[in-house]
Amino acid sequence: MTTVETAELSDPPRLPRPSGTRRRRRAPRPPRPRRTAGPRVLPYLLIAPTVLALAVVLGYPLVDLVLLSFQDVTRRELFSGAAPPWAGLAHYRSILSDGFFWSVVGRTALFTVACVAATMVPALLVALLMRRVAPWVRTVMSGVLVAVWAMPIMVAASIFRWLSDADYGVVNWLLSLLPGLDFTKHNWFENPWQGFAVITGVVVWGAVPFAALSLLAALSQVPAELEEAARVDGARGFQLFRHVTFPVIKPSVVLVTSLCAIWDFGVFNQIWLMRGGQPEKEYYLLGVYSFIESFAVNRYSAGAAIAVLTVLMLLGGAVVYVRQIIHLGDAE
Repeated sequence: MTTVETAELSDPPRLPRPSGTRRRRRAPRPPRPRRTAGPRVLPYLLIAPTVLALAVVLGYPLVDLVLLSFQDVTRRELFSGAAPPWAGLAHYRSILSDGFFWSVVGRTALFTVACVAATMVPALLVALLMRRVAPWVRTVMSGVLVAVWAMPIMVAASIFRWLSDADYGVVNWLLSLLPGLDFTKHNWFENPWQGFAVITGVVVWGAVPFAALSLLAALSQVPAELEEAARVDGARGFQLFRHVTFPVIKPSVVLVTSLCAIWDFGVFNQIWLMRGGQPEKEYYLLGVYSFIESFAVNRYSAGAAIAVLTVLMLLGGAVVYVRQIIHLGDAE
């Protein structure tokens, strides 16, 4: 049998079309809307005022700071308005080869880690507590945290200076009441480790309210049925928090931790106020070191170079912070 005959046998017979029927015409497709430049340009137009304001308020000082770090500005150029000589990378070479600068960097990093840890752990515990208490208790606790957060740094520093005062400090009086301890006339700032402990208390005092309220908002997003199902399966206590609650709030924890690290890395006011505007070299952090070099020693360009290096170090924490914001936006 030939191929043609096989095809004719395999094809079904075509039935004649009944008379009076017409082929259905397909409805014409609607014309595709032309892409115009308006919708694509509109978001940029809306954000342009904000970008312009940030460029003027933040961009210009940052560019001026970078230029200042490559110059050699003294009082003569500052007051006369004369063009300062160009120093190039001389200030950066001098600073990066100075052992004292790296000791300040290490002290700043250690101080940041201590402050962030001392902030996040109590803040998480407070947030978990606020989640379990009655609504009216949660409202009272939120009001207290907001009041602490709104307290000016100058007031908080004055309170902690009074608490740790060598002559009239409440901390020395309370510790002296314990058997075997005598803290009469004890100067907490004579030892830098003890002094930084007091300064850390000031920083943590102002940072815990923000972190606790932020984590409380994250805990409110944990599905109750998810935790209930875990309890049915036998999860209790820390096991429930580790495997159910924490994975949900982890992006917010990383975000708040990154933000606190950025703030604590650039601490200046607390140290300056607690040391009465004359901090010893043992209390230098990068922010204090840059300020002293610029306005106390009058090495303006060297102070600017230290500030630029500090900004570059802070970019690491800023990258983590921005990535978490983008991640949260994508998750929504």
